[in-house]
Amino acid sequence: MKYVLIISALAAAHGYAAADSLDPVNANGWNTSAELGAISTSGNTVGTSVTGKIDAKQETAKWSNEYILAGYFKDEEVTNDDGEKVRERSAQRYSVSAKAGYKLLHDDHGKLFALATHVDDRFGAYTRYSTIGIGYGTQTYQSDTHTLDVEIGPGYFRGVRTEGNVQTVETGGTIRGAALLKWKISDSAQFSQNLIVERGTDNTHSIAETAVRTKINSTMQMKAAFNVRNDTNVPADKKNTDTQTSVTLVYSF
Repeated sequence: MKYVLIISALAAAHGYAAADSLDPVNANGWNTSAELGAISTSGNTVGTSVTGKIDAKQETAKWSNEYILAGYFKDEEVTNDDGEKVRERSAQRYSVSAKAGYKLLHDDHGKLFALATHVDDRFGAYTRYSTIGIGYGTQTYQSDTHTLDVEIGPGYFRGVRTEGNVQTVETGGTIRGAALLKWKISDSAQFSQNLIVERGTDNTHSIAETAVRTKINSTMQMKAAFNVRNDTNVPADKKNTDTQTSVTLVYSF
């Protein structure tokens, strides 16, 4: 995770800062984006991978809410023990989250928030991972080309691990911290760095996304992203870190 933090620090230190021209602005109403990317291969390597995401944000005079639904799967053609070629699922992850933020009257950017998330990851260190939490969020930095938003607060998680045929359920309290940096490179390009860390008693769960978006027209964008998911405590047959590199089209409405 160190290189992710280094990228964020360099971008924040660049001396510009952040009005976000790529995100639609609607002070009271809905802003929604749909993201989709797919790869299909044939010949010596046969497979299909699809990633998608719907991000809906709602702004009212007193509330700032966000709802996210995301999914990713990958199928590959492999040769089984009988020498037959079959399609096999090698990755499958679905996630849903909801966050409600109450705007504080004495603070232009401050919010008290409550959130709930659920991830179903068939091949992950946790096959299911759910959290609830509350906290405070604010925009700590803003200028012409950069913004930096941070959140912190307590939470509670429930995780299910699968090792062989044995399932283990873990529960406990967490401290959650999050930071979102946006850098307006130009009127048609934006860099963003999103980092979420949930620290529990026995495990630290981290998610980071480094992304660059470029505008195609008033509603369509292209996005290149690198995602990292990390758990410090995993079963013996699992790796600590999962990564995903993607290029997707984003439609905003």
